[in-house]
Amino acid sequence: MNAHPVTDHRRPWVEHYPPGIKWDVELNLTPVHEQVLATCAKQPDAQALDFLGHTTSFGELARSINAFSGALQKRYGVTKGTRVALLLPNTPFYVIAYYAILRAGGTVVNCNPLYTVHELSHITANAHADVIVTLDLAQIFDKAVALVKAGHVKHIIACHFPQALPMLKRLLYTIAKRKDLAKVRSSSAAGVTAWFHELVAEANVPQPVRIDALTDVAVQQYTGGTTGLPKGAMLSHANIAANMSQIDAWGCGLFYPPSKVVAVLPFFHIFAMTVCMNVPLCNGAQVVMLPRFEVKAFLVLLKHTRPNILPAVPTLIQAMGRLTPDKVGLLDCLEVVISGGAALPDEVRAQFARVSKAILAEGYGLTEASPVVCCAALRVPSKPMSIGQPIPGTDIRLVDIETGVLAKTGERGELQVKGPQVMLGYADNPDATRDAYTDGWLRTGDVGVIDEEGYVFIVDRLKDLIISSGFNIYPRTIEEALIAHPAVDEANVIGVPDTYRGEAAVAFVKLKSGQTISEQDLKHFIAERVNKLEMPREIIFKDQLPKTLIGKLSKKELRDEYQAMKGPHRESA
Repeated sequence: MNAHPVTDHRRPWVEHYPPGIKWDVELNLTPVHEQVLATCAKQPDAQALDFLGHTTSFGELARSINAFSGALQKRYGVTKGTRVALLLPNTPFYVIAYYAILRAGGTVVNCNPLYTVHELSHITANAHADVIVTLDLAQIFDKAVALVKAGHVKHIIACHFPQALPMLKRLLYTIAKRKDLAKVRSSSAAGVTAWFHELVAEANVPQPVRIDALTDVAVQQYTGGTTGLPKGAMLSHANIAANMSQIDAWGCGLFYPPSKVVAVLPFFHIFAMTVCMNVPLCNGAQVVMLPRFEVKAFLVLLKHTRPNILPAVPTLIQAMGRLTPDKVGLLDCLEVVISGGAALPDEVRAQFARVSKAILAEGYGLTEASPVVCCAALRVPSKPMSIGQPIPGTDIRLVDIETGVLAKTGERGELQVKGPQVMLGYADNPDATRDAYTDGWLRTGDVGVIDEEGYVFIVDRLKDLIISSGFNIYPRTIEEALIAHPAVDEANVIGVPDTYRGEAAVAFVKLKSGQTISEQDLKHFIAERVNKLEMPREIIFKDQLPKTLIGKLSKKELRDEYQAMKGPHRESA
């Protein structure tokens, strides 16, 4: 007998969906590279990409995709199942290479350029990626060379960064920033390195490859590895296409021309790959890119390109909320801001509302779901503090973390997911694949509640849960209480060993510029918002809190730092 009922099938969200949205919409499972090339053929003269003022038309994009795909097949033998690593920030090179790999039948392996060689070694070795595409910026290219030396990669394809820039910026860069470029031809990997632009110039015609969308892996996306070595989530062509189609249905035409989507979040992250790149480009909308987030460059982008859609993370939204009055007007072009990647604090939401009339919609997803599972409405306001409702074609359930039975409406439980966007499994890791599911439902590791209208509210990460004296403590509850103080800029709470309680909460806090407050006074402030068990054992003030590249506050570094500072155990205060 099944210990976990499949679902009550009531799907309360369906009756309360935003206007114009159906749950059982027909999904388009056509592989993403076929979709984008079809769009290129329909509107070859329209602008597809803008990178710091250098534009690429859809026609130019298609020619480069096909030429690079042909080179991958002819020069490197890329075919169905071949893993090709991308070690690139947001540039036109990434977009071309991504679709070219899929066109050749290969599988994309995304790599974070800020990862250490050790972290990249695990990913490329686990994926068996013999070819890596990267930039000729020394700080990135040298990592690719190290991977060759270690035997994890056999071939490097180097993209000449200045070629991504407009002509004037290209000339200035080669003069003023020449020292930032790697000496590719004199490197120890020169013999196994080819230039991206030379491969494209060969204009090889790619051979057709028959893709089984349901079983062939399009992207092997590695999880963050916050609790161990990263695992490679195998996302099929159908997984990715289904999630694009679901998002498209949820947007009710939002991601079509004349819309412009800002891509400041890195494409190698699953959120940006899907929402900032695949969805708009397949619909013919322009993507406006930045290689990384800097306030000044971001404001210049808004001024010159006037985009209306901004997928973002809370730290970026927080930065917008702090703009001075003379800069706030630049936000007027934004119609929709989609927050993802981390929980959106209520104070950050309120800050943004004071400077922008754009709809601020919080979404939720995970790598294993390609990634979007839930999202607030994109056309009309949604319930505050909610991640919205399950998107079309997606089922969710909440399971009590102690009893394993279905949680009732309003009760906390682990969020579990079913849908066509859910991964095939983890590469070469059957144990992790098995552990990721319960009765065919993907376990998210997130604790939430669902209300009678199908709106979901995330309480915390199951893995971040602190068990103190037998009681469950959710770090997010404490973090929200801390952020409510006007002197507090950011807060991150971790659980640490405690000989009396088992675990205790420790808070790390960054104060706003020019603000001061004592640990005792801050504890007194939050005492009205948290109970005695939730009160942090310590509040540690820091000038900066560690973050991931997409701006998500990272607990892993804080745990390591605290253990090094205090040792593994400490008596309860």
